[in-house]
Amino acid sequence: MARSGRPRGFDRDAALDSAMHLFWEHGYEGASLSVLRHAMGDISSASFYAAFGSKEALYRETLVRYLDKHGGIVGALDDETLPPRARLEQALIASVAVQTDPAHPKGCMMTLSAIVSSEAGAPTRALTRAERDITRQALQRCIAAGVSAGDLEPTTDVAGLTALYDGLVLGISIQARDGVLAETLRGAIGNAMAAWDVLCRPMPRDLDRRLV
Repeated sequence: MARSGRPRGFDRDAALDSAMHLFWEHGYEGASLSVLRHAMGDISSASFYAAFGSKEALYRETLVRYLDKHGGIVGALDDETLPPRARLEQALIASVAVQTDPAHPKGCMMTLSAIVSSEAGAPTRALTRAERDITRQALQRCIAAGVSAGDLEPTTDVAGLTALYDGLVLGISIQARDGVLAETLRGAIGNAMAAWDVLCRPMPRDLDRRLV
């Protein structure tokens, strides 16, 4: 008789973690339903659709789980208890730590899992693009806060600087997947922060004399 229910002791959270890692490692289209079902406890097709609705719905749920467990960069960028420069640097360092952690697939699931796909994958491409936009907007807010606080020159090209650091975040993902060492990527962050320092507003001369 064909199996029609979920195995006894089915652990939904563990199943979601398994699916998340598969999507993270192989991409939305690269993770087949049969491989997903096997990794999630060898559940039947009927059980899969009863529990998750569809492959796309499962993917959406795993993205939420990924953001909850690994996607803390936006929160760091919006942490107003820190100066804007410190927020940015800490967010970038945390991103390297997550993306090079050997406990799970390397890189960023939002960057790698659905950036290229067939036309059928358009909804998932739009979903991850929207999440990357959220990160991009948080980077822009952080840099704009640096201008407002007087840490950066009023003439700072906020959009251009945002693109620079956004490119670094996205590039870390690919380099981490390629096996570039975390130490090297942290060095890249140090060099990238030099771009911020070049744009720092110079200290007034009278204040500079008082601090000597």
